[in-house]
Amino acid sequence: MRRFAIATGLILTMATCPFAQERTVKVRITAERFRFTPDEIKVHLGETIEFRLESDDTDHGFRIAGTDVDRIIPKRGRGSITVKFTPGKTGRYEFECSKLCGAGHDFMHGVLVVEE
Repeated sequence: MRRFAIATGLILTMATCPFAQERTVKVRITAERFRFTPDEIKVHLGETIEFRLESDDTDHGFRIAGTDVDRIIPKRGRGSITVKFTPGKTGRYEFECSKLCGAGHDFMHGVLVVEE
């Protein structure tokens, strides 16, 4: 029983310790003319994705459906934003522009694929 408590404690410590090694995948995304580039990203479960987002034209939004990620990407020349996201399960996470940006706005989307 004592061994189990120690092992459980170690697992919890590793998961919550700020010094624990976590795998971060950095992805640069450019938003422009009704598309994200790249528009498909593949990662593994347990990885944190650090999105670096910039626009080549007007303001755009970046929302990952079903999550609390929803940010504005400033227009060209106004800088970029960084968004971190750690998926909790495998599957497909759709992302889209969440700020009306013109006639092709509804076509501006992509997918994050999380595999084992």
